[in-house]
Amino acid sequence: MLELPYSVKLSVQKINYTSQEIWVSGRDFCKNFNLSASPFQFMSAYRSDYIIFSCSESKADPYKNLNPTHCGFLPNNLVYGVSPEASLSHLDLSSCSMIYYFSIPSWSVDLGDYSEYNVVMNWSRPSCGDCEAKGKRCRLQESNIKEPEIECVDQPPKDVSKEWTITGVILGFFLLLLVVIICYNVYTTDKSKKEHSKKLQKFLEDYRALNPSRYSYADIKKITNLFKDKLGEGGYGTIYKGKLSNEVFVAVKILNDSKKNGEEFINEVRTMGRIHHINVVRLVGFCADGYKRALIYEFLPNESLEKFIFKNQSLGWQKLHDIALGIAKGIEYLHQGCDQRILHFDIKPHNILLDQNFNPKISDFGLAKLCSKEQSVVSMTAARGTMGYIAPEVLSRNFGNVSYKSDVYSFGMLLLEMVGGRKNSDAIMENTSQMYFPE
Repeated sequence: MLELPYSVKLSVQKINYTSQEIWVSGRDFCKNFNLSASPFQFMSAYRSDYIIFSCSESKADPYKNLNPTHCGFLPNNLVYGVSPEASLSHLDLSSCSMIYYFSIPSWSVDLGDYSEYNVVMNWSRPSCGDCEAKGKRCRLQESNIKEPEIECVDQPPKDVSKEWTITGVILGFFLLLLVVIICYNVYTTDKSKKEHSKKLQKFLEDYRALNPSRYSYADIKKITNLFKDKLGEGGYGTIYKGKLSNEVFVAVKILNDSKKNGEEFINEVRTMGRIHHINVVRLVGFCADGYKRALIYEFLPNESLEKFIFKNQSLGWQKLHDIALGIAKGIEYLHQGCDQRILHFDIKPHNILLDQNFNPKISDFGLAKLCSKEQSVVSMTAARGTMGYIAPEVLSRNFGNVSYKSDVYSFGMLLLEMVGGRKNSDAIMENTSQMYFPE
């Protein structure tokens, strides 16, 4: 509710502070009030002057009919408003008497019989230019609302300590952030250097382990933790599990009766030291300390193929096919892939080791023999190999000359056992050719 001087009350509908306009409505527009006593004025487009007549008879245009109940006129008479521009001499003013002359918003008349009238008023904004020039702020004088006047007052004093506090907090935050970033970069750089150094050290340790190295018997004891973990035993010797570093595990074969197997030891070290193939076991190192002889191989967790052929641990036909193909690739590498042809002479399930993915690797080169690739016939003074897998010509020259095909024969015997799931020899048929040469 907007209260103006002379007890004028208007209902505020809308205010636009940007255009400095206010929309009001009410019945008090019929009063002859003076807006000059208030900060507001009617918008010029909505303002008209009228002479008000009270008539006992009905009149036509240019009279504006007013509802007498709106503005408190006599209810028994007809009330009209006439514009001063109209020529009164041409008007029929009989039965009419003038009530008063006043200026009112045109809407209050044009809307005729409506109970309330919407009017737009505006107000002027006082200028603060002089105050701003003096570095002061302006405000409306509270004691003189009717005539809007301003006064210049001092700007509120700046809180310098508060500004410094805010500046210090912001600066401190950025300094702290900068220190954190620098510390993080130093930490990550140092950590990266340590990781690279550790990675290089591990590579050098593993690289040394990947090449055949000579170890003392004391080293062998340390590697096997005093022969604590035994993997297997046979006529060739005993195998123990060992560890060269935290991630490099090995199998250490301690050879029996070194006086008799000196040639086999030399063959194995000389042959396997030059072999690098995925299907051939790798010789990591060796020991020749007095009469003590030992061979150090890479450790293969799934042991030998013999365990899966003769102990009912089925691998499935696809896996058996992959293993057979891997063994064939290893033999082909020994025969064709090295500078000198290497004849193994002891291909059998026991000498085929399996890694964690069941990839086959040929091992035990104690009976191996080196020869030139151009050499089609190999001279031998004694038979080598294991009964049941030895080619006939290796046992007796009556069957032909010894060559790389002897390993192919042994490989064929191994395949028959893989397919049959049993040994080809029959213990009941002892001392007969059927034990060694199945149909």
